[in-house]
Amino acid sequence: MASPTKRQRPIRLRTSSAPSSIAPALTPNKARNEACGPPSNEAREPPRAQAKRGSRKRPPAITLAAAACLAIAAFGACMGGPRQGARTQAGDDAYALIEQLGRVLVRIENDYVDPVDRAKLVSGAIKGMVAELDPHSSYMPPDEFRAFEGDTEGQFGGIGIEVEARNGQLVVLSPIEGSPAERAGIRSGDVIVGVDARDPSAEPFDTLVKHLRGLPGSHVKVSVRRAGAGEPLSFDLVREVIHVTSVSYKLLSHGVAYVRIKQFQEHTHDELLDAAGKLRGRAGGMIAGVILDLRSDPGGLVDQAADVADEFLEEGVLYTARHRGVIVDQVNARGGGAFVHEPCVVLVDQYTASASELVAGALQDHHRATVIGEHTFGKGSVQAIVSLPGGAGMRLTVSRYYTPSGHAIQADGVHPDVAVVREHDDAVVSFREKDLEGHLAAESTSSEAAQPAKRVVVIAADAGTSPDSLGMEAKGVPDDPDYGTDAILKVGWQTLRQLSLRSPPPP
Repeated sequence: MASPTKRQRPIRLRTSSAPSSIAPALTPNKARNEACGPPSNEAREPPRAQAKRGSRKRPPAITLAAAACLAIAAFGACMGGPRQGARTQAGDDAYALIEQLGRVLVRIENDYVDPVDRAKLVSGAIKGMVAELDPHSSYMPPDEFRAFEGDTEGQFGGIGIEVEARNGQLVVLSPIEGSPAERAGIRSGDVIVGVDARDPSAEPFDTLVKHLRGLPGSHVKVSVRRAGAGEPLSFDLVREVIHVTSVSYKLLSHGVAYVRIKQFQEHTHDELLDAAGKLRGRAGGMIAGVILDLRSDPGGLVDQAADVADEFLEEGVLYTARHRGVIVDQVNARGGGAFVHEPCVVLVDQYTASASELVAGALQDHHRATVIGEHTFGKGSVQAIVSLPGGAGMRLTVSRYYTPSGHAIQADGVHPDVAVVREHDDAVVSFREKDLEGHLAAESTSSEAAQPAKRVVVIAADAGTSPDSLGMEAKGVPDDPDYGTDAILKVGWQTLRQLSLRSPPPP
């Protein structure tokens, strides 16, 4: 395998919900762009199993050098005439396709009605090739890759929403807390029907994503269609530099810690440890229980998700990853942790995806937490991210991940222990991994994690939704959720209170 060049970095794994966001991403698989949104090469090695406790090491860098040289050689041959020499049948097929690409390119350059940009044409061909694989693999030209990296680092310029293309529609996964979009009232599930009078159905997704981003202080008009609203809603938003923290928290009554993870970014684990220290300080050192809120969390970096799950578990497998049916990675808990003793519940919904499903599945399988809410998104694939020459980048689906019991999350999701459903729920439109065109198929499983909910709580169709939790302090979350409007949080609160009464105090 070729050594990384200066522009190349070790591959980073993501598990995101697929999306593209205007916010940070998404994933060891969560591709995201903000109006933007998680690599590959011919001689790719699957990610290696991680070793001992300590800092989790990422797989070595993967380069496309060999593949690139092969493609260039073939392309040159096609431009210069037939190549000589023996080939295998498979080689013949591969070379023939590359030669066909060359012929089409030459024909377009010579005969198209207007002059064309060769770089744009070839970049589009590469994009199409990678996009043909699945909804989460993609090639990113330099400007897109820079925006993508900014998302992962938790900072970007725009209006502050995470979006995803679903069945020809541009859907809001989540507004970023404190952003112009959230302050204006844009919600998860809103369908964007206009961006400065542009029709999303008539524009390439990447173009719309770029337009949602822009210089701080500039305006953009966004129109959305919302379930239950008659006419589309319009918002005139001013772009800002969006600084995103991924963890918010609050000490609730009776000494219960509320922790919400909005996505798994570069510093999510550090932010969680900081929150744990402050919560313990406010509680006088003794926390009665933990509510871990993963709703609308689109995923993010796998290593951060594993480190977060590790803070709740003393031992055992956190997840395994398989490449073409072979286990290539198994990550285990390392002992100790910020929340290993306290009773815990995990809140999820249909927008809980990828890395956040990894965490929920690990805690559920080890009976460490009761999972409460809705059946999750079902994004169970891992993308590797690598920088390419010229500043471009690519994310490529390289493996599927599995919960400790062996349950495959892909196109199935995490099944809550306590399902919270609304009356007339059959009228609610659902968007999950299984609804995406070209998604990787689900695997049959009989694992415990895939069993139906142990309890179902039915709430009124007009029951309230999750409150705003602006900033790190989760200010919109009530001290006593029994008196709030968040139905899923209320069920989680009541379940945790029952667990706390039955559990001995932590040592």
